[in-house]
Amino acid sequence: MNAPTPPAPSSRSGGADVLVAGGTGFIGGAIVRALLDRTGATAPRIGVLCRRPPPPGSRAARVRYVRGDLADPRTLDGTCAGVTTVVHAASYVGGDARTCRRVNHLGSLALLDEARRAGVRRLLYVSTASVYGPGPHRGLTEDEAEPAPRSAASASRLRAEHAVRRAGGVVLRPHLVYGPGDRWFVPALALLARRVPTWPRGPSALGSVVHVDDLARAVSALAVPDGPSGTDGVYHVAHPRPEPMREVVATVCRELGTPPPDGAVPVEEFRSLTARALPGLSAHQVDLIVQDHWYDTSRVWRDAAVTPGAGFRERFTDCSGWYRDHLSGLPARG
Repeated sequence: MNAPTPPAPSSRSGGADVLVAGGTGFIGGAIVRALLDRTGATAPRIGVLCRRPPPPGSRAARVRYVRGDLADPRTLDGTCAGVTTVVHAASYVGGDARTCRRVNHLGSLALLDEARRAGVRRLLYVSTASVYGPGPHRGLTEDEAEPAPRSAASASRLRAEHAVRRAGGVVLRPHLVYGPGDRWFVPALALLARRVPTWPRGPSALGSVVHVDDLARAVSALAVPDGPSGTDGVYHVAHPRPEPMREVVATVCRELGTPPPDGAVPVEEFRSLTARALPGLSAHQVDLIVQDHWYDTSRVWRDAAVTPGAGFRERFTDCSGWYRDHLSGLPARG
């Protein structure tokens, strides 16, 4: 008699304690690494929900990959089986309004429905401080301002926030996130410095920034608390000290071997120069250079019982090699 054929491995979660949606992305991948760093009684089994699991040779040990796509709710069936906590870090950040709605809003609703059916006890959603819309913002606490998003991406993520909160989940709003894997924040600054090599006149704007690993440590601590957890609501996540954006740009230029901007022009002239040199940048992205956008983050570090890392200058030095490799093809200023 021939031996029975063993069952094929399931694509479902297979009893993971924590399921990270978007766990192969920039922020989600860092969250997975932070969860893997946990040991002892707080070391969870980890599942990663992703559209395309990585090749077998590049997969993290102790992680089970679950195929699912927020844009296609049918693929989410069974993905939360055996899961106690869902960390939702999957978002579309492009400008197509239909895709924003399909992925960020409707896809999140579908994931939450699946989590409810599976009896998931804890939900965390990584959103963005961009839901507040245009600044200036100076030391805002989580309950101080009403969100007023201007982009389709931020508006759809705010709708996802509302759904998570109705389900009793926790929302985290980082602002400017950097570190290996960042293809938006620092690359945009580097290109801006090359194409518009001058400063906007006046005092430097202040911004809230956070290294992706520090963000991930906070998320991990809230997802798998060491003791009884009283966390609830919305959290800003960034380094407690806001950074002068001129110093951020100067640090990026120094570490990447690019001459820093020189001289200064009126703010409106800076906006016009930027619009001509980089038409792909939104007005909100330019606002981050010329207006304050910083937030009170004391609650998250207290409730997560995590100490934030060093500031931007120190942390950026450690990841500048990754950025140099990633940005090696940028055109020279001209």
